Amino acid sequence: MPSAVPALPPPALLDPLEGLVGELVAVLDPTPPATAPARGRPPVLPGLLLWSGLLVCVLRGFSSQLDLWRLLSGTGLWHFPKVAISDDAVYKRLERTGAAAMERLFADLTLVLSARLDAHADRTLAPFASEVYAIDETTLDPVARKLPPLRAVPKGDDRLLPGKLAGVFDVRRQLWRTIVHLADPRQNEKVAARGLVADLPVGCLLLFDLGYFAFEWFDDLTDAGRWWVSRLREKTSFELLHVFYEEGETLEALVWLGKHRADRAKHVVRLVQFRQGGTLFRYVTNVRDPRDLPLAEIARLYARRWDIEMAIDLVKTELGLHLLWSAKEAVILAQVWAVLTIAQVLQGLRVLVAVTAGVPVFDVSLPLLVRYLPQYARRGLDPIAAFVADGVRLRFLRASRRTRIVAPTIPAEALRAPPKGLVLDRRPRYAHRKCGPRAPAMAAA
Repeated sequence: MPSAVPALPPPALLDPLEGLVGELVAVLDPTPPATAPARGRPPVLPGLLLWSGLLVCVLRGFSSQLDLWRLLSGTGLWHFPKVAISDDAVYKRLERTGAAAMERLFADLTLVLSARLDAHADRTLAPFASEVYAIDETTLDPVARKLPPLRAVPKGDDRLLPGKLAGVFDVRRQLWRTIVHLADPRQNEKVAARGLVADLPVGCLLLFDLGYFAFEWFDDLTDAGRWWVSRLREKTSFELLHVFYEEGETLEALVWLGKHRADRAKHVVRLVQFRQGGTLFRYVTNVRDPRDLPLAEIARLYARRWDIEMAIDLVKTELGLHLLWSAKEAVILAQVWAVLTIAQVLQGLRVLVAVTAGVPVFDVSLPLLVRYLPQYARRGLDPIAAFVADGVRLRFLRASRRTRIVAPTIPAEALRAPPKGLVLDRRPRYAHRKCGPRAPAMAAA
């Protein structure tokens, strides 16, 4: 019978990054509380060791469940003794335990990191809003056809897709706020959207792409007391209600979305447009007063929707989520939540590097941080201080190459005030184009 698992040593005795992971697992302990006294022989592989090993495999860039087995039974993890267990036993333990523990660890870690990074949150973004979030979805990559039931499934078949992830990204703190797994990889984005935002604070501002463009969705957000900004979909019909400003192709106006009987929005929205180079940019928002969110700020703010795309790229490319270890859902989801947990840690470290260096967060190369920060840690150095010290010389810190959208600045005195008594609401009609069922949770809190 194995001896009890000793407490984790202080992080200073471990690789600092892996020590942080171990500390988080120990403090947040994802093992569900027992509902009754355990009977029989204790498990050979303690949960604390299993989850720590899974996270370290992601951090070290390992690419299979066999790497987890080799770590635990061959070399041993940190101060833990090697565990005499087969690779199949590790696999079955992951499958049997499921992903609930790792998902809970991710949620608890998110709360801790959000609180720690609150002092560094970028509140220059839409200062009138309680928070700023981007929402999006990403389809998980196909699983390998290893299991007998999948060997006859042709490449490209939906049965090889283990679903997708839908998430809310905290733009001010650069952290995931919420992520959910959706079993149907082809489900329209708007179906899960209401559930994603149901618990977001009133007064927050949402950024989303054209996959979420729908009049009913816009109206529901407005009724729930949440702000939003979206691009205008091509060929969307609208009626001009009031023009704040117009010069050439630059426009600030209030409009009704939808001119036709079958599909028209309930609330008046603001349309802004301008040309940069060969592109005409057009955005709509329920922030109707240009003084609260000027045109130039809309362009800067919507460009930050790309933050969630970069966060997805970290998860799928830099941390290897495109290489799924299994074809079984429980094991896949355990890996997914392990990758997301490490991604949260790295996103937080990136913010701290930027604060220490006194540079914008996007001047810190995320791929290079993933690659080199652990190397500094293994040399016994303070990884953040060392990374910053070498930042300019080794080009860890460099001017971001993100596309900058330069919008015109409209003087406040050039804006024409709308007439008094202007009607801003009407009876809506919705075409119900895959918007999903209306959810009571969308009501204002």
